[in-house]
Amino acid sequence: MSLAIETRGLSRAMGKRFELRDVALNVPKGSVYGFLGANGAGKSSTIRCLLGLLRASRGTVSILGQPVPRALPQVLARTAYVPERPHLFESLRVNEMIAFHAAAFAGTWDTSQADTLRKAFRLDGSTVIHRLSKGETGKLLMLLALAQRPDLLVLDEPTDGLDPVVRRDVLAALLDYVASSGATVFISSHLVSELERICDWVGVLDAGTMVAELPMQTFKAGLKRLRVAAAPAQLAELPFTLLGRETSLGHIEEWIVRDWAPPMREWFDGRGVELREVIDLDLEDGFVELLRAARRREEAP
Repeated sequence: MSLAIETRGLSRAMGKRFELRDVALNVPKGSVYGFLGANGAGKSSTIRCLLGLLRASRGTVSILGQPVPRALPQVLARTAYVPERPHLFESLRVNEMIAFHAAAFAGTWDTSQADTLRKAFRLDGSTVIHRLSKGETGKLLMLLALAQRPDLLVLDEPTDGLDPVVRRDVLAALLDYVASSGATVFISSHLVSELERICDWVGVLDAGTMVAELPMQTFKAGLKRLRVAAAPAQLAELPFTLLGRETSLGHIEEWIVRDWAPPMREWFDGRGVELREVIDLDLEDGFVELLRAARRREEAP
């Protein structure tokens, strides 16, 4: 599998109380990779390390087959970045901001794409940027990123705070570009339900540590809530990963499991344990349960 982003042992202290610890990312080329984590998990810090805005204390970073920071100019020439906080010159007009980016990325800039998106997003070119609404600013940032014609888009909470209509417009433009170009998207968000619709890979970060990384379909198909009766206190030789175990109603237990497959029902029959129900989890439920399991492991003596 060819990777657009690859990190090994990526670590950096972020003050006295928080650090990125041995973050390993494997982002396939051509994928839409959702980088999930609660607020404060370290998603933005990881992105800054990827783009050379922060230097890791140890570990390696490779972007589009090039080492970072050594080949950073070549990497950034092929990468578009939409940060969590806008980075626009507020005194410029929309058309002036577009012209500024066109000059900066003259080798790849697509004037026709920029004009098409400006019209589709209903952005008035004469408007001064500081007068744009949050939704209009989000649209302009996505326009500037897509018209650059990048091989890699790195998006840090690109739709945070936008209303549902604007979010849909922005994501539709993003997916249209990916479909036509084969570009890779690395998108950080805490809006889990949004990523479920657009991503084909997912990575989960919690407290600076990677909790999981796998294809979206595997993630959704393998995470289940099981309702179980007559289960012994001690369990051995489980064919799946048990993330959590709680008593719900009397003698009925609820298990949260990872890496589930239907043939695993036979494990219960062979041990006299009654499997009452297998319940699918959506991405948000699975995300929450993965975080709970990770935090239980951290708190265990």
